[in-house]
Amino acid sequence: MSMTEPHARVKILRDLLNYYSYRYYITHDPAVTNQEYDALYQELVALEANDPQLITADSPTQRAGSDLSEDFAKVEHPAPILSLSNAYSAEDLWAWQERNQKLLPEQTVLDYTLEPKLDGLTLVVTYEHGILTQAATRGNGIIGDDVTPNVRTIRNIPLRIPVEESSLTPPAKLVIRGEVLFLLKDFEALNRAQLEQGLPIYINPRNTASGALKQKDSRITATRPLTAYFYDVVTGLNEHEVNPANRWERLNYLRELCLPIAPDVAHLPDMQAVIDALPTWEARRRTLGFEIDGVVVKVNNLRLFQELGIVGKDPRGAIAYKYPSQEASTRLNSVTISVGRTGRIVPTAQLEPVFVGGVTISNATLHNYDFVAQHDIQLGDRVIVKRSGDVIPYVVGPIVGDRNGEEQAILPPEQCPYCQTMIAHPDGVVDYYCPNTECPERIFRQLDFFVSKGGLDIEGFGTQTVKQLLDQGLIANEADIFLLTREQLLTLEGFKDKKVDNLLQGINLAKTRPLTQVLTALGIEGVGGTVAKLLADHFNTIDSLEQATVDNLLTVDGIGEVIAETVVAWFADPYHRTLLAKLKAVGLTFESQARQRDSDALQNLSFVITGTLPTLTRDEAKTLIEQHGGSVKTSIGKQTSYLLAGESAGSKLDKAQKLGIPILTEADLIARIVAHTGA
Repeated sequence: MSMTEPHARVKILRDLLNYYSYRYYITHDPAVTNQEYDALYQELVALEANDPQLITADSPTQRAGSDLSEDFAKVEHPAPILSLSNAYSAEDLWAWQERNQKLLPEQTVLDYTLEPKLDGLTLVVTYEHGILTQAATRGNGIIGDDVTPNVRTIRNIPLRIPVEESSLTPPAKLVIRGEVLFLLKDFEALNRAQLEQGLPIYINPRNTASGALKQKDSRITATRPLTAYFYDVVTGLNEHEVNPANRWERLNYLRELCLPIAPDVAHLPDMQAVIDALPTWEARRRTLGFEIDGVVVKVNNLRLFQELGIVGKDPRGAIAYKYPSQEASTRLNSVTISVGRTGRIVPTAQLEPVFVGGVTISNATLHNYDFVAQHDIQLGDRVIVKRSGDVIPYVVGPIVGDRNGEEQAILPPEQCPYCQTMIAHPDGVVDYYCPNTECPERIFRQLDFFVSKGGLDIEGFGTQTVKQLLDQGLIANEADIFLLTREQLLTLEGFKDKKVDNLLQGINLAKTRPLTQVLTALGIEGVGGTVAKLLADHFNTIDSLEQATVDNLLTVDGIGEVIAETVVAWFADPYHRTLLAKLKAVGLTFESQARQRDSDALQNLSFVITGTLPTLTRDEAKTLIEQHGGSVKTSIGKQTSYLLAGESAGSKLDKAQKLGIPILTEADLIARIVAHTGA
């Protein structure tokens, strides 16, 4: 190697890594996998370690990424918010411990904490005399973006600590570090709401959390169900009467202050115990309620942690053990098209097989053609593929620098591949559709949904059975399911007496499903369980709903214009009208059961619920109000009778006070009911 080669290679690595950091942190559009980035980064670290004169101010090793935005005021952190070095094997962890022990007195025994490495956005929060006064992003580790109004909307971050009565007196100024993210159930619920409103779904929980936290309007952030976990103290305990000597005690102290700490953090006596715990954590990774990409191992003794100091931008006393990447890059060879039950056209990438997240992947979703165009994904591209847990693998984007000029654009089809109907692309809608309600593929998908757990939940009626019945011509629509005979089912391959009897029993039981479940099973786009319940509660019968206009539907609290128009169009379709007549004839439940009230204590009163109540969840409070004759709305207006307010009530409380609407606590509500019922 010539004398100039290391200099040239370092420059190439610097330029590549800075570009990849920009794509990851600023545009949220990664250009390479984490594994590929780490390999290049480690190569740069090695070259600079071999010749420190190669280090420049713009080297990625001299910073740990940045998420600064010009849209926010800047906050200087009271101490650097450091990054972590990485380990990928037990050998790496043993080597890390050995390096640390060489810097400490002989015979020093190290114990450790083990925490999940949360895949979210770093947050630095300041409490003064127990009151949340400031919150900032990590930024470049020295300066971050002030996102205080947005963080105040995150419900599990207390505005005052401790929340519960306690003998603890919080420090005059406590600065803590944590992570903000989406719990997977909340991310899925957010996407269900997007679909029900006819809006595009979000792709990645981390990037969506980042976008939500950095909204200019905190009211938008308030609609996003973000969660935060805290794991470290930046400053504030040194001169406080409570100054834990080790990290485990510090975590427990934060818990006592009522701050949210990630579940399953552990204190382990030595490195062997840490390594023994790694397989359990990797197995647990798929069952956690949030995404992680590894675990963080930290020296428990805080005095020793400080003595170990910092190397570059990383503290020597902590290291991130990263699990095998759930991303990989491979070639996109072709695109196949599927048609959903609502006619939605979904492009699927056919890939050169690649090992991702423990399995070999040969196809992955491209989401929709708008996503393909926005990310400039082309046939022949080398693309990044991601798989998280049991989530369907998806294409993140192309590696543009790998193109050779032979790539081809991916365009939406002009005709449905199953029925040759011309594809529709409604104005203002992201997706393309097959508009033919009698498309054979749409019918199959709808029938499969109709009998599934998300539909009427007919036990023993799976996808393969739907295919067999369609192929044999025994069913053509949902109503035909209820006309199946024992003799017909016995003609199917694999169907014996007991299996047939069980299936017929499940079909008969499905006739008794409530109207809400029937409406969900009909597969009207945007009408999931929540919207179906709103419609069933308001219209009570399928006949009333069938005759409803858009204006009628817009009077239902929680129903927007997109869903209203979709519902009206569905019931206006001749195919659906004929289907409903057949379903009525076979005896499905098309009327709501009258709900039994406990009392009329809240008769003709409307409520809006805001904040965190002391003992009731929002759903429990809503049920309680409805059981006693009241109704619950989502937004405040002059017709609102009361605002039921808990902790962190936010803007709804301000609006209620301006409008002169009475404010009730949970205790007030219960007292009102008890006074009326005498219970």
